[in-house]
Amino acid sequence: MTAPAVSGAVFGTVGALAAFPLRLAAREVERQHAQLRRGLTRRTTHVVFGRTLLAKAGLTKNGDAGIERRVAAARGAGQTLLSENGFLRRLGLMKAAEASSLSRRSLIDQSRLSGTDLDLLSLFDAFEHDAEPYSFRDLILARKYAGLIAGGATWGAIARSVHRSGPVASLTAKSLNVGSQHGRPDAIYLEGGQSELDGQLLFDLGTAGAEGDDTLEELFAAAEAAEDGGDHEGAAALYQRCLAIDPSDAIAAFNRANCLRAGGHAADAAHDYISAIKLDPAFVEAWFNLAGLMSEQGREASARRHLQKAIALDKTYADPVFNLARLEFDAGNLLEARRLWVRYLELDAESEWAGVATKGVQFVDMQLARTAG
Repeated sequence: MTAPAVSGAVFGTVGALAAFPLRLAAREVERQHAQLRRGLTRRTTHVVFGRTLLAKAGLTKNGDAGIERRVAAARGAGQTLLSENGFLRRLGLMKAAEASSLSRRSLIDQSRLSGTDLDLLSLFDAFEHDAEPYSFRDLILARKYAGLIAGGATWGAIARSVHRSGPVASLTAKSLNVGSQHGRPDAIYLEGGQSELDGQLLFDLGTAGAEGDDTLEELFAAAEAAEDGGDHEGAAALYQRCLAIDPSDAIAAFNRANCLRAGGHAADAAHDYISAIKLDPAFVEAWFNLAGLMSEQGREASARRHLQKAIALDKTYADPVFNLARLEFDAGNLLEARRLWVRYLELDAESEWAGVATKGVQFVDMQLARTAG
């Protein structure tokens, strides 16, 4: 089969893949002249949401809300979102489902499933197709899912449940019910009680890959969760374990640096930022965060060099432009500060920092006018 062109793409994963070992996926992606990394950076063009993320979310309170926030953040960054099946299809490793002709809008109108629920269920492969155009079977499933949601189910419980039932398409001929046994409102059941589709059970990952792969993915996910929860010391230790398994992971080094910095370990954080940069010289966030650390320590010349490098690597990255403008202003280089603030406003004209930049430009203009007068 012919794969869609992926050359030049940078794929980032959120959660471990359930159907495919990451190391094998990375090998195939590299063969097609693209990149695959754990986690996301500014260079990430496509975000793959692993189904194990969904399974783990079912074991924690408000876990699905965390997924929704990450989905919203990726969309806000302009990144293309892919399900596992969508990712495999993009690589040409899975054949596209046949007979698709329904648009997203048509599916919503005919099923009365909300657009948000449709997108999230699609992202976790609860339909034959991971995106439009959808099929008639997808419409049948959408109507069933809409009924389940009306009965009290959540999109997350449905998505977790359908992956316990075998092929998604097989559900089109079955009746699904919410909480019909054992008084559990978050479980989906097949007609007749022949099979409980429990939204709280983990996927069977026995065939997903080598034990080392699973261990690394578990560690990275645990590290991210600890970091999100504010446990910077614990997260740093977990990221260190990830690096012990895979010393080439620039994102793990970067994330550990962020945790060390938050925990007040500036020297160790600088070391890990530098490690991330050595592993990936184009890692613009690492250059930027290292510049911030240098600035905090009063090392303005070093901070300036790192900010200039970040700007050279990513000319649309507004944050280093703003910080460099502030450095130049503090150093008395008013014309350069003004130039940088003007550039910042070209990249960001709406945030509160844009207001600061506007005032900076106005202040420099007043100073220059006063000097000329």
